[in-house]
Amino acid sequence: MIEQIIEAVEFIRGRGVDRPEIGIVLGTGLGNLFVKQIENPVVIEYHDIPHFPVSTVEFHKGRLIAGVIQGKKVLAMQGRFHYYEGYSMQQITFPIRVMKLLGVKHLLLSNAAGNMNLDWKKGDLMLLDDHIHFQPDNPLRGINDETLGPRFPDMSQPYAKYLNTLLIDIAREKDIKLHVGVYISVMGPNLETRAEYRFLRRMGADAVGMSTVPEVIVANHMGLPCCAISVLTDDCDPDNLKPVNISDIIAIAGQSENKLTDLYIELIRQL
Repeated sequence: MIEQIIEAVEFIRGRGVDRPEIGIVLGTGLGNLFVKQIENPVVIEYHDIPHFPVSTVEFHKGRLIAGVIQGKKVLAMQGRFHYYEGYSMQQITFPIRVMKLLGVKHLLLSNAAGNMNLDWKKGDLMLLDDHIHFQPDNPLRGINDETLGPRFPDMSQPYAKYLNTLLIDIAREKDIKLHVGVYISVMGPNLETRAEYRFLRRMGADAVGMSTVPEVIVANHMGLPCCAISVLTDDCDPDNLKPVNISDIIAIAGQSENKLTDLYIELIRQL
């Protein structure tokens, strides 16, 4: 794997991307507003980068965008990869390893998630304090390369406490409602049944989605501090469950994108 990572890193550097400081992963229905904040953008299509997967989800653009925000060099993924697309865990987390070797010091992630906490509402934001990995594979399975990270990485604090503290303070200053909770990552691509929502909630999760956790595992493996915010795009009340389609999820994510963008732009300024 290390040879493939280095090849991708060298290709991206050859396109003028020089030691970005902050990596960003923009989730479902998110990113259009955020990428407009990137100054002097360098856009690289995923399909041009050696060994990069290609996003097969129609609402994920599949572009790597480098540039400057608040005086900081950033590298943003406009669209991510998912296990349900048929890729391996190693493939969907490959870009995180590339970011780390390019020089990224902090990783900011986002996603769209179903809201299972009945005290919250769709359209709200949730800061991930912890997670439950409920997908059927692990990106660290197989022979471990010690140059990338330890065989048994600690996950007692998967999301950097100092980044979360900054985000909570920023949200308070900007009067943005930011819940703090637990995210559970499932395989998908189908949404959950009523019984499954009850089960996942009893496991201790506040929100459910199909991404992010594998990326966070790899970030921790490589010693890359990270944080993540979910946009809660649909209410998952098993006693009052209504059909939801992906266009509704995209619409809610788009309506909340300005709040997410405000939080991350200010966090980038403070880092």
